[in-house]
Amino acid sequence: MRFAVILLGLAWAVAAHADKPPPLPDTSAPSGKPPPLGALPPLRSPAAPEGQANATGSGFAVTDGGVMTANHVVDGCRRLAVRNASGQRVTAAVVATDPRRDVALLRVPPGFAPPLTFRDGPAVQIGESVVTYGFPLSGLLTSGPTLTTGNISALSGLRDNRMDFQISAPVQPGNSGGPLLDAQGHVIGVVVSKLNAAQVAKLTGGDIPQNVNFAIKGNEAAAFLVAHNVPVPHAPSDRPELKPQQIGELVNAGIVFIQCYR
Repeated sequence: MRFAVILLGLAWAVAAHADKPPPLPDTSAPSGKPPPLGALPPLRSPAAPEGQANATGSGFAVTDGGVMTANHVVDGCRRLAVRNASGQRVTAAVVATDPRRDVALLRVPPGFAPPLTFRDGPAVQIGESVVTYGFPLSGLLTSGPTLTTGNISALSGLRDNRMDFQISAPVQPGNSGGPLLDAQGHVIGVVVSKLNAAQVAKLTGGDIPQNVNFAIKGNEAAAFLVAHNVPVPHAPSDRPELKPQQIGELVNAGIVFIQCYR
């Protein structure tokens, strides 16, 4: 569990978090490699569950038929529905999770969303411009994706956690699982949490921290995908920087909205 962190997407709690789809192979089994995503049986019921979702989050396509999100977004959900940029809603199934990294892989129908590209060098530096793109505070704010900008504040997270970046881009509940993008629209992380300002205020005698948020590093997310036989598209970030609106246009089709039904 992450100390003094609000896990975005499921609850406002301090912590690092259709009927069911057809049974999936146990990818956590210690013996043998899990099958590649494409080898799994197709979803039999693409229609999304109806009713009021208990919690929401964000995600993004990483391969044809595969979506990455934060583990705490899908943890404890009996059913999952995802919506793409075209407004299509389908049932999703959990393929694999990694609570330590706080990432998860979902299966959706082929062609549901085009995969985003991960950054293949140069190394991320402090002060780099970043963009988040997701669905914060669904039901209160816009139903469409929200883009925010900021910078890499530190190359490690809470209590010097080397798996995370600290970022200044504002994030809210519902942003969890969405991509952290560099200035060329390449994935360099997955948004996972924010510092609990109220708790920090208690510890510091009233000081309110601003824009202290965290994302799992892109190489950690990619390692998780490779371990589950998912090919990860990479490209170097060696071209001129794009404007934030251009980044939004570039990645929009690959971003998905996630609803959790408990």
